[in-house]
Amino acid sequence: MEYFIVIIALAAGIIGVAGAVLPALPGPPLSYIGLLLLLLCSNNDLQMFPVIAAGIMAAVITLLDYVAPVWLTKKKGGTQYGIWGATIGMFAGLFMGVIGVIICPFIGAFIGELMAKAPVEKALKTAFMSFAAFMLTTGLKFIYCIAILVTIAVEGWRILFI
Repeated sequence: MEYFIVIIALAAGIIGVAGAVLPALPGPPLSYIGLLLLLLCSNNDLQMFPVIAAGIMAAVITLLDYVAPVWLTKKKGGTQYGIWGATIGMFAGLFMGVIGVIICPFIGAFIGELMAKAPVEKALKTAFMSFAAFMLTTGLKFIYCIAILVTIAVEGWRILFI
């Protein structure tokens, strides 16, 4: 049974890493679920404080992923049109691969700001802020998910073979 749990935990960790860069998948929560699964193994060495801290970090990073782009875009003077444009661009980019996921939110924010009758210079500033916020939150999610995946792999190896 422990082999099955470790394999599922590793799968959740790997899917979590993919979810760190793909907006359709909740990367940090999936990675954290993988870590929690290891608690079901009888000979795990996981301590509760770090596991709880990892859960809090997953919640904070997930919340930031939704709040930071809106907050930073507004801070730069962006309008709801720019925010909606970036969001629509993000989902449209899913169908265009990794490059689409990176570029489409920028284009969407730019077009949204132009629709709000913002000057081109302001629309570009807002689009760049939207892009910077996306890169910041994606980077945070990616680092977190990789750290959790490494933890799952090391602990899974220890559970199964040591």
